[in-house]
Amino acid sequence: MHRTRARMYHVSLELKMNCKKIIGIALWLLVAVNMQGQVVTISNNLLYDAALTPNLRVGLRLAPHWSTGLTAGYRPWPTNDEKSRKWRHLLLSPDLRYWTDSVNVHHFFGVNLIYSHYNAAELHFPFGLYKSIRHERREGDLGALGVFYGYSWPLGRHWNIEAVIGAAIGYTRYTRYECGHCGSKIGTEKKLFAMPQAALNIVYNLPGRPKSVVEPEVIAEPVVVEPQPQTSVVRRVFKPVVTPVPDFTGRAGQLQRDNPVLAHVSEYKPYDRTRILRKEKGALYVHFPLSKSVLRTDFRDNAEVLDRIVDITRQIMADTTSSVCKIQIVGLASIEGSIAGNEKLGQNRAMALQHYVQQQLSVPDSLFDTVGGGEAWAEFRDQLSDVLSGELKYTETLTAQQRKGLEAAMEIIDHESDKNLCERRLRQLDGGRPWQYIKQYVLSDQRNSGYIRIFYDYVPDKAAATINEASELLAKGKYAEALKMLQTVSSDERAQNSLAVALWQTGQKEEALRYFRRAADAGNADARENLRQLEETMK
Repeated sequence: MHRTRARMYHVSLELKMNCKKIIGIALWLLVAVNMQGQVVTISNNLLYDAALTPNLRVGLRLAPHWSTGLTAGYRPWPTNDEKSRKWRHLLLSPDLRYWTDSVNVHHFFGVNLIYSHYNAAELHFPFGLYKSIRHERREGDLGALGVFYGYSWPLGRHWNIEAVIGAAIGYTRYTRYECGHCGSKIGTEKKLFAMPQAALNIVYNLPGRPKSVVEPEVIAEPVVVEPQPQTSVVRRVFKPVVTPVPDFTGRAGQLQRDNPVLAHVSEYKPYDRTRILRKEKGALYVHFPLSKSVLRTDFRDNAEVLDRIVDITRQIMADTTSSVCKIQIVGLASIEGSIAGNEKLGQNRAMALQHYVQQQLSVPDSLFDTVGGGEAWAEFRDQLSDVLSGELKYTETLTAQQRKGLEAAMEIIDHESDKNLCERRLRQLDGGRPWQYIKQYVLSDQRNSGYIRIFYDYVPDKAAATINEASELLAKGKYAEALKMLQTVSSDERAQNSLAVALWQTGQKEEALRYFRRAADAGNADARENLRQLEETMK
């Protein structure tokens, strides 16, 4: 009879406490969410979950450095009182936090109150804590005062993870029973105790709500306004300047500014023989002696060009934020000689350049797009056209006879489809005089490996995308939402000016000035202009 009465009392008490818990959390959520214009968070302690205790914390930002919250945990099982081992309990813990930095909101210190109603038996806590509860059951209430330290890591626009550690000292009153499932009472005790605190919270930041707009009171009676004397003082309006930030394209993007041979992989296209490679900006050329495919570093400006190619490739390969995607090499030959021989010569010249790069750097074959372009007829005709138009000058002026000869050569090229026959006709044209000019000036530039271009890719710059999206929100007047986004990239130097604008527009002017000055000192022109404007408005 005694055991039954005790069990009924215990069940009744836990039901009442459970109702109080639900009502308390509901009231807290109602108050927190209706605090318009504040930052509300909902979090769950993963360590508490590991102890099979459902829990929830609702937090509310009160000021730039202050926040408060309420944690509730409730474990109703085992619901069968015949089970010996149990840890049924209800926990409520309001807290107050101080954040050391109102912008980055990483470090925080706090105090909390703890209340718990518990029914525990035959438990083995870690580190030898509370050994006396291993062989008996205790049911009672406790209250404690705790202190703690925590650190918060932003995971994204709305998510954080927090680690908390601390300690508490408190007072408890409990009834002792002989075993976990029996009702044989030993006695009632009171005692002071100390306990550790720890939490690993996953936090969701609810999107901010706009402040309520108060409609102006309508005045029925007309109001006579006395004319005010004019003054020469004009109130200046702060119009913040925020310029979108460019993507950081890695070391490859930096090198591209001074080395047009580099191009993003999106610009890559396979070679076809209608392309005029010499007019594609940025390509580099390595030259070969007549009818040779041996790559000589002492021929023309080959040494300088080869060193440049190798150095650029090496720097990109050493960078973690960019990579070499494709090295395109097109081997060309002049129109002199047989077509079959020149096809082989162009291919051999292209492979000679590829092998040279691979000797200097560990570049796999898969990164190369190496092709033989054969006789460069499209290049040759385009050169003749530029000579006749004056865009390309090998001599100071063309004589009338030279011009007539080159015009006739172009007629042959345009109308003779057999390229072997076309070459013979060019050699025989006007007693060979146009051919001598062509051979001396034009063909010398065709004896090269042709075209080499390096294509790269880079890791997407997520920080720049976040900063620019937040800047668009600033332009729309959504300052609180922009501030949340910018706080996730606050360590990026490019975010400092936009972050300062968001802080200023949300009333955190001291923090805003600090970030404006930091950005201005780093050379940000927008921040300097914004500081100048603020100085004018504060005069």
